[in-house]
Amino acid sequence: MCGIVGLFAKSTEVEERLGVHLAAMLAQMNDRGPDSAGVAVYRDPAPAGTSKLTLYSPGPHEDWDALAADLGRSYGASEPEVRASHAVLVVDADASDAEAWVRESRPDLRVMSAGSVIEIYKETGLPRDFAEEFRLTDFKGTHALGHTRMATESKVTTEGSHPFSTGFDLCLVHNGSLSNHNRLRESLRREGIEFQTENDTEVAAGYLAWRMREGATLEQALEGCLDDLDGFYTFAVGTADGFAVLRDPIACKPAVLAETDDWVAMGSEWRAIAVLPGAADARMWEPQPGVVYVWEKVAA
Repeated sequence: MCGIVGLFAKSTEVEERLGVHLAAMLAQMNDRGPDSAGVAVYRDPAPAGTSKLTLYSPGPHEDWDALAADLGRSYGASEPEVRASHAVLVVDADASDAEAWVRESRPDLRVMSAGSVIEIYKETGLPRDFAEEFRLTDFKGTHALGHTRMATESKVTTEGSHPFSTGFDLCLVHNGSLSNHNRLRESLRREGIEFQTENDTEVAAGYLAWRMREGATLEQALEGCLDDLDGFYTFAVGTADGFAVLRDPIACKPAVLAETDDWVAMGSEWRAIAVLPGAADARMWEPQPGVVYVWEKVAA
């Protein structure tokens, strides 16, 4: 079944309480996806010339300081910011170089996200417990996506949870199922897109990363999904500048959008949005089938 939430801040007040609002929205989706939960938060831009990695360790006693020291010998690395089984490091290198180092030197770790502003955290268990374990209420930021999973086609693992990131500062969460993901995965691998799981959602994320690498805008890449992805789906996509929503042409998976002067929000059900300040006065609508909705930050 799964549940999706998204929040795009249009005011500093919402940015300051982004994590508080995200945790409340995610809790409303607890019974839509009790197997696991995950979030992508856009915050704290890395300084120019540096990149930010979010890493996951399956071991309960990972020495993140030692890892930062090892990584720092090749690329300068910040003190790790640890949240449960994940850690964020800022490195003096391109994200692709740092990511390649981790995959070669520490193949037991998983790179959850890489870029300048994105951080992805995900774990098995109840969404309410996840929000507490990862201290979501601490977060301040510009926008965020969240997902609660009810696994119906694969086993419950941290790696198989959403969001998925296959490009820098790009992530996707998905409610639904794709029927041509195996064939598309092989085509994308020939284009240099790497995958870490067999999840169909990661294929959709890889497709967007490939299209945007080839010069498409986010809106154009999502429009391409309507031709190239078979199945039924509601997508919520995050980038460094904003987020987007798309439902397939049949639109059997639920979604609600709402907007005020302070925020734009998306949820699989209205109750995820109803917890936001000013929700009672928000403009609310159901996203139309096959229509791309995009909100992006305007450069100052």
